[in-house]
Amino acid sequence: MHNAYFNFDLPKNEPVLSYGPGTNERKALKQAIADLKSQTRDIPMYINGREVRSGDKKEIRPPHETAHLLGHFHAGTGEHVKQAIDAAMAARKNWAAMTWEHRAAIFMKAAELLATKYRFKMNAATMLGQSKNAFQAEIDSACELIDFLRFNVHFLTDIYRQQPVSPQGIHNRMEYRPLEGFILAVTPFNFSAIGGNLPTAPAMCGNVVVWKPANTQIYSASVFMEILMEAGLPAGVINLVYPPGPVVGDICYEHPDFAGVHFTGSTGVFQSMWKSIGNNIAKYKAYPRIVGETGGKDYVMVHPSADVDAVVAGLARGAFEYQGQKCSAASRAYLPSNLAEEIKTKLVAELKTMKMGPVDDFTNFINAVIDEKSFDNLAKYIDGVKNSNGKASILTGGNYDKSKGWFIEPTVIEANTPDYVTMCEELFGPVLTIYTYEADQWESILETVDKTSGYALTGAIFAQDRYAIETMTAKLVDSAGNFYINDKPTGAVVGQQPFGGARASGTNDKAGSQLNLYRWLSARTIKETQVLVTDYRYPFHQAD
Repeated sequence: MHNAYFNFDLPKNEPVLSYGPGTNERKALKQAIADLKSQTRDIPMYINGREVRSGDKKEIRPPHETAHLLGHFHAGTGEHVKQAIDAAMAARKNWAAMTWEHRAAIFMKAAELLATKYRFKMNAATMLGQSKNAFQAEIDSACELIDFLRFNVHFLTDIYRQQPVSPQGIHNRMEYRPLEGFILAVTPFNFSAIGGNLPTAPAMCGNVVVWKPANTQIYSASVFMEILMEAGLPAGVINLVYPPGPVVGDICYEHPDFAGVHFTGSTGVFQSMWKSIGNNIAKYKAYPRIVGETGGKDYVMVHPSADVDAVVAGLARGAFEYQGQKCSAASRAYLPSNLAEEIKTKLVAELKTMKMGPVDDFTNFINAVIDEKSFDNLAKYIDGVKNSNGKASILTGGNYDKSKGWFIEPTVIEANTPDYVTMCEELFGPVLTIYTYEADQWESILETVDKTSGYALTGAIFAQDRYAIETMTAKLVDSAGNFYINDKPTGAVVGQQPFGGARASGTNDKAGSQLNLYRWLSARTIKETQVLVTDYRYPFHQAD
């Protein structure tokens, strides 16, 4: 019997635990870290609700402690992708037909499990596998992922309520169907919350999913899959596989039932996906939905009226939290000549207080970058500054060491021109480049801020002059999908700052809002006439 409309109220954001000295959560998290480090986990794929082990085992080691073996994951092949697609399509009919309150209950239960039973295990897995400190893990793999699950249930309930007008004698209604086929979710290493949201947002809408995480996020992704299964997710709805990315793409983009991709990663990969989908467009039953958030070259524009201490704190956090490995991280900053020296002096002093080391030591602010490839790329840019013949210089930092882990010292580069390479190219690490402009030229530098990068993800301005704030907000309108006034350009919260950028930064479909969920729905309008029409003639046909 189904004779009631069920409501899911607007939730509150999950409270962030402090993990301060002497707190219960600090003890629990340290114990969870120790427990995981005491194991050598054997991580399977999950296809049709079953654990699948290929036997082709790949090592997982903490980026900050490469001598330690956390476990292995079982690498997949094209055959596993095909099995995942088959499982998803077999599950599609029953999953799409499940009434909303029962589908929602699964994700609400997953949020509760994550908030309670699994919180410290999930955070510990993120810390160890992705080298995040306790606070960065808490706001990501606990709070943000919990918020995605709870808020998306509320947002989707609101969408389902949206119905057309029905005049007398006619009943109009709107159904919101899942897409006809399967969704591919391709998730990045840097946020466990994104890893969880990209497959669950389409699944919540009634879609079935093939989920391919980055290899460097498999450790925490597998924990979230455990949570979903314990929450009652039916077999085949989300299938977690670990083949190489090109293998997944080659198979999925050739498949007639491919219905869409939910992606976070590099711009180059996303553009390649789009091209492959376009080349195969005639093969599909329907036009696929292409949703992606890629990269950023995120700026901080400092006005001559800015509060110096606020700027320093914004740069210290915005550029160096999680080693700058956020697509929203502050990567380039424009300082006015009247404040530049004070800002630089205070910023250098702050960076010298930042401890760097493994995540087990909670006093460390900086941990390791994700892998050797990232380490080598960042070292190349730093060495380039040292050999730039005066085009740029290292203001502070500039050291790196891979003897125990992939450690890059927090580094500030001072560029002598606004088009120096590290002002323009995405680095994705704990490296900030600053450029000093003449204070009375603050308005003209805005064009440089806007045009320097092809990205448009996040940006921040600092000013106390309200006329200047208004001017900068207007002139930088296309430069960032998430724009911050007197705050760092990172830290978007679900339900508060829906996240996404445009230009080369993606499709701006705003994760953490209704806008994203609409992309995974296919509306059907139904008109039911209650008074039947039995004559084709209209009154105007009648003779005078």
